[in-house]
Amino acid sequence: MNLDKSKKRIAKKAKMGFQGYPTITITYFGQDDAIATEVALEFVADEGVPGQTETFRTESDIREDETIQSAIVKMIERSGAKSVTLIEGIARLAKS
Repeated sequence: MNLDKSKKRIAKKAKMGFQGYPTITITYFGQDDAIATEVALEFVADEGVPGQTETFRTESDIREDETIQSAIVKMIERSGAKSVTLIEGIARLAKS
């Protein structure tokens, strides 16, 4: 799946708002506001159930990585997530 198509599918699903459980929350992380080098997907099966998190990392901007964006779409589809939340912007990675 090409990059633009993946991004549009993720944005469309997120734009629908809360549709019930299960949910997936997508958060991008980086050292600054320009480049996201990590993405975390938190899957919550039902209200009150602890979430499961899957994390991907790259050296370049992960938002422009076709493979990662396609994987996110596949995870949304295969998990049966009814709701997707896309956290805007880039959260700061803790300095190590």
